[in-house]
Amino acid sequence: MAGHSKWANIQHRKGAQDKKRGKLFTKLIRNITVAARAGDDLEGNPALRLAVDKARAQSLPKDKIAAAIKRGAGNTGGADYEEITYEGYGPGGVAVMVECMTDNRNRTVADVRHAFSKFGGNLGADGSVAYMFTKTGLFSFPAGTNEDTVMEAAIEAGAEDVVVDTDGSIEVLTAPTDFEAVQAALADAGLTADIGEITMRSSVNSELDSNDASSMVKLLEMLEDLDDVQNVHSNAEIPDDILATL
Repeated sequence: MAGHSKWANIQHRKGAQDKKRGKLFTKLIRNITVAARAGDDLEGNPALRLAVDKARAQSLPKDKIAAAIKRGAGNTGGADYEEITYEGYGPGGVAVMVECMTDNRNRTVADVRHAFSKFGGNLGADGSVAYMFTKTGLFSFPAGTNEDTVMEAAIEAGAEDVVVDTDGSIEVLTAPTDFEAVQAALADAGLTADIGEITMRSSVNSELDSNDASSMVKLLEMLEDLDDVQNVHSNAEIPDDILATL
């Protein structure tokens, strides 16, 4: 996991400081809309509950959340979004997965392909890199958080592992099915995570030199800035000298 926690924290800080609220809100609304297709009951639809929690954490207005749920559940009209995941290779051959929600596949694939090409990468076939990633619940705590408290609460609630990164931050890893139980246990212990999400975790990281790492950061930023892109995952390990410039 070396490097993963630091990169995740940087992405989180960048998101918290992001002034493009309209674009962020659009992605959150799409996420809620698609999740609501499985039902508009928060208690009976964990995916919708997680989507709503993320939206609330970013201060998405209640009326927009309610409207997105109704739209997804089929109670109102609107664009028909579908979920698509693209796989590819970034600078240095690192694996990249791009999760999208779109009402226009042709537009989305063209935008994603352009981003890869611009920074020395390329799209791959379905399954070309997916085997390197596992869906995992992740909670990340900043350096200085009491490790024993995190460990006790997480493991008792069924977490798979607790990892202390080289920068002192702490990661709790869970099976997706145990995410909510671990989340509740951590909250009961008075712990507040910087990040709490179900993500894709790579089994093997790929260390980049400074040149490739700089291009990789630009690729990730361009992909994340696309309206149709919801999440970007990679196995890139970014050197400290590049991290320090972000």
